[in-house]
Amino acid sequence: MRVDTRPRKRNAPRPAEKSAPGFLQWLRGRKCLCVHTGLCSGRSQAAHVDYAGGKGMGTKVADRWAVPLCAFHHAIQHREGWAAFDAKYLDGLNGGLAAANQFWRVWPGRIAWERKQDV
Repeated sequence: MRVDTRPRKRNAPRPAEKSAPGFLQWLRGRKCLCVHTGLCSGRSQAAHVDYAGGKGMGTKVADRWAVPLCAFHHAIQHREGWAAFDAKYLDGLNGGLAAANQFWRVWPGRIAWERKQDV
């Protein structure tokens, strides 16, 4: 059997308009969105709300549609999907989307990030 040792072809990087690493870092410093349940464990992680739109084959939605979830709740969200997670933990339909929008609006770096995108 022959093993191909050539460097693999790189996929295209995420488009700049979908990538906001500063926002994700800021989100990880927030409390879990489900802290009211009392079941939180682990550090906060940025969970992308995938039904926000703009998702392509093999790609995530834009970083602006992320919310902070602890490791426990993030695992539940992946296991059950956003529809069930919203209904169970976030007071019904589109709770994750509304929360993501609120976090984006209050992020201190948002205006500078948006100005950079307009250039």
